[in-house]
Formats: sequence, C-alpha cells, structure tokens
Amino acid sequence: MPTLANITVKKADGTTDVAYTALAGSSGDNSPAIFRNDTVGATLAERPTLLISSKSNGPKTGRRVSVDYSWPIAETDPAGRKKIVGRMTGSFSALIPQNQSVETINEQASQLSNLIGSALVKACLKEGYAPRG
Repeated sequence: MPTLANITVKKADGTTDVAYTALAGSSGDNSPAIFRNDTVGATLAERPTLLISSKSNGPKTGRRVSVDYSWPIAETDPAGRKKIVGRMTGSFSALIPQNQSVETINEQASQLSNLIGSALVKACLKEGYAPRG
C-alpha cells in the first residue's frame, strides 16, 4: 500500500507548484487519508481538502478507491467575519478487480489518471460542459 506523503501538483499557470500537505493517513478500510492545500485562504475552513479512502467490494474480488475533493468558497460578511457560502466539489471512484495481473492494474491506473489530467478533461471541468461533436 502507498505511504502517506505530500502531493505536489501544478497550478493553472502550468509552472507553479502547489502542495497538498498530508495531514493524516488512513487507519484502514473506509478511513480516509487527508490532505490540505495550506496556500489558499486565511482560515482552515477556507482551505481545499483531498480525501482518499479504499475498501473491498462486497464479494472481496476487488478494491474500491474513492477520492473526494472540496474547495470552500468564502465571503466576508458586513461584520468582517468569514462565511463559507458554497464549495467546489469533485469525486472519483474506481473499482479495481484483484483477479488481473499487476501489469494490467498498473496500465489501467496510469491511463485513467492521465485521462483525468488530460487537456480535454481539464477544459470540461473549467467550462462546466462535456465535449460536443
């Protein structure tokens, strides 16, 4: 199983790195590992978080990995207090059958991850629309 570590990704400019700090590792099935972007917002409530959890499927023939992302939207009220008024959320779940070769699982994971990070999928997320023909 992977070892807990900070995750560094590129910002929208394509050159600047941003780190999601590893706050807590998973303690087992259904317990998420928790990461936070500490470069956003002045308070903890304003900071984006990433949760990664896993568990076996019902017949224990596969492992489901779930990823949940949340970026709070904060506003300052007339009294100067920060309020969370919404959030951008994203989730992803994949079932990885365990009756296949390690090489096949590696290829599936790589291709799916790369598709999610592709320019087309990023454009869909930025614009809020699926590709049209």
